Order: sequence, then C-alpha cells, then structure tokens
Amino acid sequence: MSVKQGEFVAIVGTSGSGKSTLLHLLGGLDRPTSGKVFVENKDIFSLKDEALTIFRRRKIGFVFQSFNLVPTLNVYENIVLPIQLDGNSVDEDFVHEVISSLGLDNMRDRLPNQLSGGQQQRVAIARALASKPAIILADEPTGNLDSKTSQDVLSLLKVTGQKFSQTIVMITHNEAIAQMADRIVRIEDGRIIKGGDGND
Repeated sequence: MSVKQGEFVAIVGTSGSGKSTLLHLLGGLDRPTSGKVFVENKDIFSLKDEALTIFRRRKIGFVFQSFNLVPTLNVYENIVLPIQLDGNSVDEDFVHEVISSLGLDNMRDRLPNQLSGGQQQRVAIARALASKPAIILADEPTGNLDSKTSQDVLSLLKVTGQKFSQTIVMITHNEAIAQMADRIVRIEDGRIIKGGDGND
C-alpha cells in the first residue's frame, strides 16, 4: 500500500479485518512480522526503540476515537503538549492558524470537561496538526460522535488537511464518512483487496 504526500486515504473493512493493526504498523506502534514501513523514505522499523519513539513523536500525528486529552490541561496546553515534550519551541503563528481553522479560538483556556465531544475531537485534530507531522493517522476519529458532529469534524479534518498539505490515513467502518476521502482502501481478513496502490 502506498500513500502520496497530501493525500487523504480512508481504510474501510469490517470489524476484525485488520484496519487497526494496519494503522498501528503505519504508526510504528506495532512491529510487523514481515515487510517494511517507509515514512518520508525512512524504514521506520530499522530504528531502535528510542529513535522510533522520537520519530513517531515528530513525524506521526495520531487522532483516536477516545480523544486522549489531558484533563488538567486547557485546550491550548493540550495542543502544544507533544511539541513541548519533544523539547521544541512552539510555532505560535502556525498553532494559532490551526486553532483558528478548527474554530477553537474562544476555547483556548477551557478544560476538556468543559467541551462537547465534537469540540474535544477538534482539539485532538489540532494537537495532531500542530507538530507538522509527515502523516496523520486517525483511528475511527468520529466513533464517539453523533452523525451531524461526525460530518462536521471530518469536514474540518479534510479542509485543514488540504490547507496545511497534510497526509491523512483514516480507518472507519462508516461508508458515508469514507466517501469524504480522496481514496478508499478496502481491507478483508488482513489483506488489502482494493485501492492499495491508488490506481484502481
């Protein structure tokens, strides 16, 4: 399977088909028993564990179904946390632009428990974008949201992805949501059956 820079790819398949496993391999969370994973022409599993952790933090943004926000940090602090953990200075202008694009301007000082589910997921997307990763991996990002909020959040993910030339790989079992992607990859029983190379 290959994904071009700036592409928005949805991976669909039934429960247990291997979607999450594939995403975890792409994100360097699980090691493959065979095969290689390249991100920006680097074989990520040639890296030692500590180097892989650093690479993942710098180059891969994750958006999960559970928003994974730190409850004691406000919106802004949650968004910049991965950058600060890496010891880097925050690109304030870029982060402000991301916050603005996702409609979070007036929520910067709120804690996660003061936000709706859709707002929390927008914060999670902003956090993933803020470190300017090579790729964003989204695992059922709208699984905990109602259908209207899901559409809104996905539209924002797509628009901000395009605005910041961001590569996005999303897994979903929701066909309507998958249709918003540039390309759909279908997976069954651990095998890609359609869309893997982008030519079919």
